[in-house]
Order: sequence, then C-alpha cells, then structure tokens
Amino acid sequence: MSRDSTVVVVGGGPAGATTAYWLARSGVAVTLVDRARFPRAKPCAEYLSPQASLLLHEMGTLEAVENAGAAQLTGVRIRSANGTTFEGRFAADHGYHAFRDRGLAIPRLELDTILLNAARAAGVRVEEGWRVSGLDRDAAGRVTGVVGTNGAGTASTLRSSVVVGADGLRSIVARELGLARRSRVPERYACVTHFSGVKGVGDTAEMHVAANGYLGLANVGKGRTNVALVVPAAEIATAHHGAQRFLSAWIAGHPHLAQRFSQARSLTPVLATGPFASQARRAWAPGAALVGDAADFFDPFTGEGIYAALRGGELLAPFVAQAARAHSDEDADTALREYASRHRAEFRGKRIVEQIVGLAVAYPVLLNRAARALAKRQEMADLLIGVAGDFVPPREVLRPRFLFNVFGAVT
Repeated sequence: MSRDSTVVVVGGGPAGATTAYWLARSGVAVTLVDRARFPRAKPCAEYLSPQASLLLHEMGTLEAVENAGAAQLTGVRIRSANGTTFEGRFAADHGYHAFRDRGLAIPRLELDTILLNAARAAGVRVEEGWRVSGLDRDAAGRVTGVVGTNGAGTASTLRSSVVVGADGLRSIVARELGLARRSRVPERYACVTHFSGVKGVGDTAEMHVAANGYLGLANVGKGRTNVALVVPAAEIATAHHGAQRFLSAWIAGHPHLAQRFSQARSLTPVLATGPFASQARRAWAPGAALVGDAADFFDPFTGEGIYAALRGGELLAPFVAQAARAHSDEDADTALREYASRHRAEFRGKRIVEQIVGLAVAYPVLLNRAARALAKRQEMADLLIGVAGDFVPPREVLRPRFLFNVFGAVT
C-alpha cells in the first residue's frame, strides 16, 4: 500500500507532535507515524523547564497540561556524594525571567497525549501502531518516504517530500541515514517509575548524586513522585534480577534515601532506557531532518529533553515547510542545511554546560567541590538552575570567573 503526504514525521513524542503541529498550522499536509498506541508510558524525568511553558502556551496546550494536574516546581535541589546540598530557585534576583517562574512536571502518559491531540486538531493525520523499518529513496539516494508495517500489520510505504526523524534516542531514521553516532562520554542507563508516599517531596525537584549514579525525585502531580535512577553501564550490568529489584537495592544502599521510601508504594512498572550520550553527525540529509533526541541527546541530569523537543520542533517546522515547497532539490537541501545550522547555534551553549555537569557527576570529587561553592553563593546557584530552566543564557555560567568560583576557589 502506498500513500502520499507532503511530510512524514516519525515519532509521536513531544518533538514529533510539535513539529507536526506547526507544519499543519502552516498549511502543510502531515502524516505522523508511531509504533506505539497512545496513551503510552515513556521512561523520562517528566520535567518541563519554566521556559517550556511558553512553548506550550504558543501551541495552546498549557492550560490542558495544567488542568491535567501537572505539579509546579520552584527550583532544583542537588545533593552531592559527600552530602553537601545546594538549591537553585527559578524566581531569583539575577535579572533574568522566564515565561513562568515555575517549572512543570507531568507524566509522559498524559503530556504526550495532550500534544498529539493538539497535532490532530491542527490537521495532522496520526497513524498509531505504524512501525518504520527503513527509508524509501530515489535513484540518487534522496529520501522520499518511509517503509514499514501499518497498524494492521500490512507492509506499507508512505511517500513524502520530507521525512522528519523524531523517533528518539535510538532513532531508526538517524541510523538509516548513516548519521547516528555515540558520544565519547561514559555510558549511562536509567530506570524510571512512579511512587506514592515518598517522604519529604515538595515543590522542588531533587537530584541525589552518589559514586555509583544519581537519583532524581520530582512531584508529578496527583500524589505521584517521579523516581529516575541513572547509573553507569558497569552498574546496570549487575541488574540480573530485573529493573525493579535493581532500583530498590540502589535506594536501600543509600540510607538518606532509604528512610524516605520506608512507606512508599510503587505505582507503575520500572521502565529502563539507555545507553545515553548519542548524537547525530548532523541534523539533516537530502530529503530528511532530525529533531529532539534523534538529533542530539547527552544526559538527563539538566532536564533538557522535553524543552529541547518542543523548541526543536518549533524551530524545525518552517524550514521543513520551505523544503517541502521548494522548486528544486537544491533549494530544499539549502533549507534543511540552514535548519541544522540554526539547531547547532540554538543548543550549543546548553550542550557545553551539560558536558561540564556530566563530567562533574561522573567524578564526584568535582561535584563535591562545586556543591560546597554553590551552597555558599546563592546567586551562583540560581544562575546555574536558571540555565537548566532554559531562561538564563548559558554564557552566564560559562564565564571563566564563574567556573573558577565553582571549581577552583574552594579547597
């Protein structure tokens, strides 16, 4: 079976739904395919930065997210391996302000459904249960669509002017384009679930760093706490009895956390994902573009994922529309190449910050030093968390003086 669509978007998560939404709003015929059937759970820290609220507002989905019971977060508290704790606040005196002074947290089961429904309402044709197995190409190797099996299990081809790969960390589109590569950083894996009854969870997201990984806690509304454990590959290799037991054993091995889970109850199965640290060599190829985790993913510690997906989709859509309407392949390639350049510029500073944070997390002595400095300098802690909140420019924490005060000034 063959169908025609101007653009095919592969992946129905935030990146794909947002890209499809903005394309449809600009009058482009879009088909979005995803192997899952929604609603579906997804392993994720489920945190949306304060500036992500602006992107939801622009899509007309912010009210629906808030009405679904999303928790509101005032900042982030980080505990280093030696027990030193610092907290950064979104509402601070550094002169930078987000669209909202609070972040949001909501299960992906609910968020993704809201975004996908917005895409549908904008005119996007959504094909659930559609498994992409490869790309359709012309004689010159240019991408002209996707091939796979539809929701009924029938071999299918969807032909289009442009294919958008928004299919996540292990993107089939990026792999088929020959663009997927692994970053040269320590491999990490994650185990994610929801609990009720975790003691002391309030309106601040928490990161608890240890020598053998880190645990994130965040209220996601309706009495639920997102519990996300991220560990090096060497740790996950010991998980012979399943993710649930591995997570429970890790928590039990850290007394300050174990006591907070003494009366907690698991609400959902533990979902595992990884390895992290993937990055496409570039975000485009003739007839195709990548967005969200398919284009660039480093580490969940700074909570970049959902914001990057929303912003990436918003950024990509006009370039894909331009490529789809181009009168020649050359003009289409120019539009997609320009997107890749804009994508790099948009996220370059934040990626550098993520790499520095990732290095500190991988080597606890560095984070211990940083935590001692940031615990004493509230204005510096607020700037760092503001960068993580996507409303403070990364340059503020990449200045040599700031980095020296964090890593070099404390003995």
